[in-house]
Amino acid sequence: MSDSILIVVEQREGKLNRVSWETITAGQSIAATTGWPLEAAVVGASAASIAAEVAAKKIAKAYAIESAKLDPYTPDAFAAALKQFLATKQPKLVLMPHTYQVRDFIPKLATTMGRTVISDCIGFKHESSRLVFTRQMFQGKLASDVSFTGDAPWFVTFQNGAFRGDKAEDAASAAPVETVKVEIADGVIRNKPQEVFKEAKQAVDLTQAEIIVAVGRGIKEQKNIEIAKQLADALGGDLAASRPICDSGWLPMDRQIGSSGQTVAPKLYLALGISGAIQHIVGMKGSRAIIAVNKDSEAPIFEIADYAVVGNLFDIVPPLIEEVKKAKAGG
Repeated sequence: MSDSILIVVEQREGKLNRVSWETITAGQSIAATTGWPLEAAVVGASAASIAAEVAAKKIAKAYAIESAKLDPYTPDAFAAALKQFLATKQPKLVLMPHTYQVRDFIPKLATTMGRTVISDCIGFKHESSRLVFTRQMFQGKLASDVSFTGDAPWFVTFQNGAFRGDKAEDAASAAPVETVKVEIADGVIRNKPQEVFKEAKQAVDLTQAEIIVAVGRGIKEQKNIEIAKQLADALGGDLAASRPICDSGWLPMDRQIGSSGQTVAPKLYLALGISGAIQHIVGMKGSRAIIAVNKDSEAPIFEIADYAVVGNLFDIVPPLIEEVKKAKAGG
């Protein structure tokens, strides 16, 4: 077992999931703290191009773990492929983004290897030569520090927004890329995936959005959501909401941000009429820039906002839409 760190990045249909850049930032930070070498791997039927993309970052080496049986994705195939690779490579720490796909296969991978996972982490510490990972509990009301007591490899997943993807350091020169062919025996894959299910044509994965306009109770009526939609359209962003809006059926549940919805980390998050309950904040506090509009100057959302606008959203948003349109037309 070597004192090394392996990041398993995620690709979807040949495209790197941008949350993986955040995991690379986390890995670089841990490597700088511990002095352990950092490597990365990508799993897929044809993963070399993604591995080359990752190799441009400050890592020692990138691996493309390939097999024809890895497309389409199945938890059985991914777990089998990674188990083979890890048995040969034997890193001490394996980092992954806390995505839906990782959450699907990581329990199987860890249990078949007799190992454990510290999941959905928001940070780490290096204390007395021991790695300690921080994860939230009780919908973000408490933070718990957790460390491993069992044998390596140790598996850790990081929450979306826990680290800044744009802070991932580039390499002076690209790291070497090695293609590793894995053998997945017939009978290992026990299911046949069908077409990816989408609840509605407009369904969106908000974890991939760079700009989000979210509405809360301050929008007052369902018909007023159109104002927020116009702003989102003008900015080229996506529309989202706090839980009360989705519970009321004003927007579909796949638009909900928070502890019982999606966790997002866009470049820009506009909160319109959202008071800022902890259940909502835990789902968006990792956003790079937060603009909050609320007529209540004591709204909790202002505690984490980069820009606080105290006022009636119905007075503020319409002229903002016009200014955004003018800026785009002029640019």
